[in-house]
Amino acid sequence: MRIIKKILLVLVVVIALLAIGLCAYIFHLKPKYEGELKLKNLEKETTVYFDDFGVPHIYADSEKDAMTALGYVHAQERLWQMELLRRIAPGRLSEIFGGVALKNDKFFAGIGIEEASTKAIAKLDKNSESYKLTQAYLDGINQYLEEGVTPIEFTLVGVKKQKFTINDVYNIFGYMSFSFAMAQKTDPLLTDIKNKYGVAYLKDLGIDGEFNNTRIRISKEKTEEYTEISKSISAMLDQSPIPPFVGSNSWVVGPQKSKTGKVIFANDPHIGFSQPATWYEAHIVTPKHELYGCYLAGTPFPLLAHNRDYAYGLTMFENDDIDFYQEKNKDGDVSQYQTPTGFSKYEIRKKTIKVKDSSDVVMTFKITRHGPIMNDLMERLEKKNPIAMSWTYTREPIQILDAAYGLSHAKSIADFKKSVSLIAAPGLNVMYGDAKGNVGWWASGKLYRHNEGVNTHLILEGSSGKDDITKFLDFEQNPSAENPKWGYVYSANNQPEAIDNGFLYPGYYLPEDRAKRISGILDAKSDWDKGAISKMIYDNTSDVAVGVIKDLISSLDEKSLSNKEKEVITVLKSWKGTTNLEDVAPTIYNKWIYLYMKNTFEDEMGKENFGLFTGISLGKQVIANQIKNENSVWWDNIKTKNIKETRKDIVSKSFHDAVAALQNQLGENISDWKWGKVHTVEHEHPLGKVAALRGLFNVGPFDSPGSNEVINNLFFGFNEEGKYYTKGGPSTRRIVDFADVENSWSILPTGQSGNPFSKHYDDQAEMYNAGKFRKMKLNKDEIVKTSTKLVLKPRK
Repeated sequence: MRIIKKILLVLVVVIALLAIGLCAYIFHLKPKYEGELKLKNLEKETTVYFDDFGVPHIYADSEKDAMTALGYVHAQERLWQMELLRRIAPGRLSEIFGGVALKNDKFFAGIGIEEASTKAIAKLDKNSESYKLTQAYLDGINQYLEEGVTPIEFTLVGVKKQKFTINDVYNIFGYMSFSFAMAQKTDPLLTDIKNKYGVAYLKDLGIDGEFNNTRIRISKEKTEEYTEISKSISAMLDQSPIPPFVGSNSWVVGPQKSKTGKVIFANDPHIGFSQPATWYEAHIVTPKHELYGCYLAGTPFPLLAHNRDYAYGLTMFENDDIDFYQEKNKDGDVSQYQTPTGFSKYEIRKKTIKVKDSSDVVMTFKITRHGPIMNDLMERLEKKNPIAMSWTYTREPIQILDAAYGLSHAKSIADFKKSVSLIAAPGLNVMYGDAKGNVGWWASGKLYRHNEGVNTHLILEGSSGKDDITKFLDFEQNPSAENPKWGYVYSANNQPEAIDNGFLYPGYYLPEDRAKRISGILDAKSDWDKGAISKMIYDNTSDVAVGVIKDLISSLDEKSLSNKEKEVITVLKSWKGTTNLEDVAPTIYNKWIYLYMKNTFEDEMGKENFGLFTGISLGKQVIANQIKNENSVWWDNIKTKNIKETRKDIVSKSFHDAVAALQNQLGENISDWKWGKVHTVEHEHPLGKVAALRGLFNVGPFDSPGSNEVINNLFFGFNEEGKYYTKGGPSTRRIVDFADVENSWSILPTGQSGNPFSKHYDDQAEMYNAGKFRKMKLNKDEIVKTSTKLVLKPRK
């Protein structure tokens, strides 16, 4: 008995020691929010106040010291995120994830981001403030890398620490730019449809912009193989450990439209959800400079920011800045390809990709005058039909660092506009408002023209030069509006009005749903305040969906419906377009929409291409428009012989199938078909995909309001299951009110920290889901009272 007691005692002691050790280890891993640290290269003592949501407020004697401090505190919260981001563009994910990341690495290593970064860095003015401050920021990151706590992800995956350089900054911006683009998902798919079925099938998809009825107003005083590209790139972006940028809302209310006569700025960029979240907030104060900004991991200047003088943010322009060209090899000599002036030698590049626990992979690929040959970068593309990718980002001079610095240090609206003009790619709608009453919107990007009749939504002919770019537009010709007479500017990824003598700039614009809702609400009211704007930015209503339901119901023979189906129609007829948690109608609507699209398009496209189609802008545009066309060629199911289906046939079948599926999924009681049961969100960490680690790293799941293409755009993909897993949404919601700028509001989807042991890892998640906000503090007295204090001292 004594022996058993001794054994039990030993076990208890061992367990206690293990528990103490684990607690000590976890405590050791937590970020340092108070106390003192010594850093090299600081000129004077710098103080960092971490407020009640973990936002650092950095008070420094110089901006250089502030940037060193920013790099350090940013790294202690987001070093893992920085590590992943810097590895994507040069193709270095396989070093830490092994062969599972090899396809991604081959693709990104081949499209030229790293080479473009190197070229741009060589031209930098090493004496410029943007360069020196970037180096200070990197110095802060590297000091944490050397001396700070190693993130748990580094230990689990086995990442070797390597210093961050300015090349990493440029590569991060490069990946961001590629994830904005949409041509790589769309053009090959449309080319395949055209080749298989003819141009009539394209016309019903609205590829010439005819579905873009709500346009941003401008104000100026002056073969199947092809779809492998679409599928491969979509899969890579969807599976990337860092999510793509996909959309966004922003509006800026001018003095004549606000209750106080001051500008109110609102912005919520839409990005795929991840954990940690995309943005890291930080507030910098020096004797000559103050800014509260949202920073991408590993980048020194914020893309969203404000101070007491002005505010800015962005949405995606969705312009077409990628063209694909079908090249032609010389007969009998695959080392040459045809050009307008004869045959040229392919440029040959070789790269070595290191793969964890495996041999290095050496890749060889070709470059043409248009860009890299995609066939060399994707396994399933045949070599005999070489397709080259021409991308503005790698073709034009990259001045993104100077642009980001300029946006964050502007002294006037003219100064700010000049910085916007430096951005060749990606295409952005850059939004602006200031304390003087100015509002502005400019589309960034080096825009260009082709010959009349060239459809840039298709793969172009590369040999003759007839489909090449013929003209570059001056920045002054880009769509824009400054202090328009209607009193506000806005953007919701919709197409701008015509530019350049009536030219509608081609792009991959999203449906008019959000644009129509935003402009309609803003037009109807002239006494806006911060509270009203906060309700608007969380708006879950689609006016367009209500119209779609009317069109769908009009195609039904209601007399032939069962009693249960008649109940469903009654619910839909009373629907106001809301997508709140307790609503039933959006559950029915989305099931019906999915089956209508599946029964209409999948027979021609096939299962994989149909899945791709529903996720791109054209698939979203088509919903409210194709349904109205009784004579659409898409209605006929090509797989049913000797039968020609009509709109009524397809819509009716889809409705009957939708009701039956919902009964099977959610039960007979229609009142139980609540939106919150089927629309959920979970913020996934890359390591959270491992079941055993999910609880530690992931945040959620939560029942989620909102939907595709409402202002609160919590978007999802369709599936047979009838569960709508939110892929992304507002990456932040920000409201800056210049009548009370110290009490402006923000919210992040999860939290400030990327450290799962920090209390700020997920402390905003429930607030975000409920449409609540927290203060972006500028008042020092308030900051000091509500914060912990970390003092950074110069190391001599």
